[in-house]
Amino acid sequence: MSSAEDSLKRVEELHERLVAAREELEKAAERDDPDAAVDILTQLSELAKEVEAELQKARARADAGG
Repeated sequence: MSSAEDSLKRVEELHERLVAAREELEKAAERDDPDAAVDILTQLSELAKEVEAELQKARARADAGG
């Protein structure tokens, strides 16, 4: 698998996790469950770090010409 395909697969996985977390956050809000919301926001923070890491990898590959 090429690095572009790997990147696409990883981005798709991150997107799926983001959608799932958003749905869980909505459910926590409906239940008026602030503890669950804080846990989900922590997960989203970690997810944001992973997205940033993927962006940095993509930029490095683009700068390297491949």
